[in-house]
Amino acid sequence: MWGRYARGVIDLKSLREDPDVARASQRSRGEDPELVDRVLAADERRRGMLTGFEQLRAQQKEVSRSVGKASPEERPAILTRAKALAEEVKAAEAEANAAQAELDELLTQLPNLVADGVPAGGEDDYVVLKEVGSPRDFTAEGFEPQDHLALGEGLGAIDTERGAKVSGSRFYFLTGIGARLELALLNAAMDTATAAGFTPVITPTLVKPEIMAGTGFLGAHAAEIYHLEVDDLYLVGTSEVALAGYHAGEIIDLSDGPKRYAGWSACYRREAGSHGKDTRGIIRVHQFHKVEMFSYARAEDADAEHQRLLGWEEQMLALVDLPYRVIDTAAGDLGSSAARKFDCEAWLPTQERYLELTSTSNCTTFQARRLNVRERGERGTHPVATLNGTLGTTRWIVAILENHQQPDGSVRVPEGLRPYLGGLEVLEPR
Repeated sequence: MWGRYARGVIDLKSLREDPDVARASQRSRGEDPELVDRVLAADERRRGMLTGFEQLRAQQKEVSRSVGKASPEERPAILTRAKALAEEVKAAEAEANAAQAELDELLTQLPNLVADGVPAGGEDDYVVLKEVGSPRDFTAEGFEPQDHLALGEGLGAIDTERGAKVSGSRFYFLTGIGARLELALLNAAMDTATAAGFTPVITPTLVKPEIMAGTGFLGAHAAEIYHLEVDDLYLVGTSEVALAGYHAGEIIDLSDGPKRYAGWSACYRREAGSHGKDTRGIIRVHQFHKVEMFSYARAEDADAEHQRLLGWEEQMLALVDLPYRVIDTAAGDLGSSAARKFDCEAWLPTQERYLELTSTSNCTTFQARRLNVRERGERGTHPVATLNGTLGTTRWIVAILENHQQPDGSVRVPEGLRPYLGGLEVLEPR
């Protein structure tokens, strides 16, 4: 139905007209700019093969039509010619299909074009856009802060030992107030989204390969994704995947503004290659819960929608009273689908660093081209833009516990979460 459309990962017409934009994007990501030239060469071969195929097919049709008009003496020669042309057409079609397959393969390797103004470089080359709030001075308060796991164990909220016993490393139980705290946080996130006009959605956590590929997650980071080979289904690492596929193959109406969905789901990640990094507690785990915003917008409205998503994320951070900063992620640290990404990072007292709590990405038309999500305009249909942003996730518990802890191991409940915990003001150690 719509898999054919996956060929349009990048707008080939724009790529032909101005390949330097794509080459510059590749360089800013730290990727090979020559991939652009390989794509263009493959595209030229494909178009040449297709033209040759269509010319031969036209000849074949013309010769076939002439058979009925031919005299008995002429007919054998014409039939021989028709048979030869049929073989040539078959061979030309095979060559054109092979050229198309080569182009498709190269296109899947080409990430989205980086937006203007995105910092070049890698993970450490981000730009801080702003800082909000001030980290607590625990020395002035006269005590050494505990990390989130020590606090969580004292509260009877986090049990990583039994999580490992049941499921292996990087699994955990949230128990008692820990379970309630996660539900409070995610319900607050869903209320925030609903108030902003998002449609709440409980999404599937298993998706087909074409949906996972369509969102751009089966590229460089495919090793982080769990694959159920017997069923040929993938476990999602974010409800963004299911929500991106929600309108796959559809023409949607954006005349009243963006279509916005808030997906609540369990998320699964292998965290491949992160051994020894944030392995204590629940910072970097294999399973967690998340509320994710997802927008389908007109391409010309995508930048403004991106700023709105960031604003709703900051609204949630204010609700739980965390000091944080907003960074403009460098090109080399973007996922393949993102043209720009803003991260909100909360201060983590025991590690004296900022910890990513939210990301919001503008994927422009990259995912929609793969999944064939379009809108109808004056000149026919064209791809929409897709955007996503985290509104709340299990990891937030880490920052909430550490930033709101008290000397006796209790934790003050942020005022914004108190209505979701029956008015509870303090989490007390067991």
